[in-house]
Amino acid sequence: QVQLVESGGRWVEAGGSLRVSCLASGRTFETHVMGWFRQAPGKEREFVAAIVRGTGIANYADSVKGRFTISIDNAKYTTYLQMNSLKLEDTAVYYCAATTIYGANVYEATSYTYWGQGTQVTVSS
Repeated sequence: QVQLVESGGRWVEAGGSLRVSCLASGRTFETHVMGWFRQAPGKEREFVAAIVRGTGIANYADSVKGRFTISIDNAKYTTYLQMNSLKLEDTAVYYCAATTIYGANVYEATSYTYWGQGTQVTVSS
């Protein structure tokens, strides 16, 4: 089992920056890809970014490309999502996820085995 705990979500002004974190514990060596998803009220959960633990290769949703950066500190078992130039539409609960499947479609929530409880990010003008 792998446990994921997100932190860092808070209120922020539009145009501002915020970094959220995801601390992994348990059988972390089994995880291959770490991802971030988000869910806004009344909307489906959507892919934000993902990173391959072994190579550092990252993928991003078009809506955040150029503004968000995913990174991982394997020594600290922590995955980060640095969010810059935040927009009102970035308001959502942000979830950390992990998959143990090599070759999984990192854009699909169904590819991920483990999920955190989420952290709220609110962007306002």
